[in-house]
Amino acid sequence: MLWDTIKESLQTSLPESEFGLWIQPLVCRQQDEAVLELAGPDRFFCAWIQERYLDIIQQEVQAHQAGCQVRISVADGVAAVQASSTRQGQLSLPGLKKQGPRFGSLHPGYTFEQFMVGESNMLARSACQALARGDSTYGNCLYMNGGTGLGKSHLAQAVVHQILAVAPSTNLHYLTAQQFSAEMVKGIKTNSMDHFARKYVQECDILLVEDVHTLAGKTKTQEELNIILDYLIKSGKRVVLTSSRPPRKLTGLDEEFRSRMTSGLVTDIKAPEFPTRVNIIRHKASLYDLLLEDDQVEYLARHLKGDVRRTESALLGIKARTCVRDTTPDMALVKSVVQELVGAPVEISGTLIRDVVGCEFRVSVEELRSKSRKRAITFPRQVAMYLTRKYTDQSLADIGALYNRDHSTVLHAIKVVTTEMSRKPSVRKQLEMLCEKLNKKTD
Repeated sequence: MLWDTIKESLQTSLPESEFGLWIQPLVCRQQDEAVLELAGPDRFFCAWIQERYLDIIQQEVQAHQAGCQVRISVADGVAAVQASSTRQGQLSLPGLKKQGPRFGSLHPGYTFEQFMVGESNMLARSACQALARGDSTYGNCLYMNGGTGLGKSHLAQAVVHQILAVAPSTNLHYLTAQQFSAEMVKGIKTNSMDHFARKYVQECDILLVEDVHTLAGKTKTQEELNIILDYLIKSGKRVVLTSSRPPRKLTGLDEEFRSRMTSGLVTDIKAPEFPTRVNIIRHKASLYDLLLEDDQVEYLARHLKGDVRRTESALLGIKARTCVRDTTPDMALVKSVVQELVGAPVEISGTLIRDVVGCEFRVSVEELRSKSRKRAITFPRQVAMYLTRKYTDQSLADIGALYNRDHSTVLHAIKVVTTEMSRKPSVRKQLEMLCEKLNKKTD
């Protein structure tokens, strides 16, 4: 069968995890000399296949059917793809045994490869990767906390994707704390707690529970999960827990349960810093085939902080408007989309930068505008010029006017500060601190 031949070829040319996640779930619904009709679990999955893999599949078809024009289509609607999707638009896990462990639905893009790493999340990502590999470098129990849209679910699901790709027979359970509670209540009502205990104790190699903060006040559920965690951790099994708040700030929790959850590594995921936000925007823009100029990317990164989903919403908004207008995005369009999401942002102006720099270096505005050539005044002036060029659209002449200087002096200042940053870590650190202060002004 042609599709079986093509799959064998793709299995040798693609990474094992990639093949298992994207190609293996595809089912051939119809095939003849003119048509190859494939089906996937849902629309999101099929859209991804069409965007990322259709050309590769077409090349393989041409290689095996030389001279024949075969039309390839990919549509959702697989009636039985190992496990059924519980929610439209999400990917059900492929490769599950019929009586094997039950997983929640996963987002197909929540993989380690699609996760942007920065200082704000580096430890959490490293720990999750280690747990997925069965590496106990970071211990066997991980508690991750962070605000909405910062990547907790992404990392938890990346663990599942990774294990599924390399060790699909692993007894793995991934669910929310609310789902765990509901399943326990059902077990009590149906007198099936023996099955419940066996599933999460004897038949569990790794347990991932999201949103454990929702168990506040649920004493019985806390007791049951505490017993399970105690057994799994002592048995060397792997545990991943996520929460919106750090353990010490959770109220309504039994102290023994709190202690058990934090018996391993506890790490938080903070809002991505500016360089990471830039990387996220560029990466996601490329997925949407959206061409953005550097100044547009930086504008988005300066004003879209915290929740990464809001960044995705902005990029989709820009993409939609460019498609409707059949044009490329300009700064006016980018600003209008940002304003719809976060309101009119506070712009970082040249005068604001001058005030912040003056305060930091304890130099007055009059001194910055003076003719003084003292290092204590010239260097803050150069830093202010550099930052004004970085954060604003003002011309060199306009920047110079803020300090009673011409455009050539501004160019020289930018060159001096750039050189100092590359040579002196202390200067670079000072500039980073100033940038943080300026960014906070727009929060």
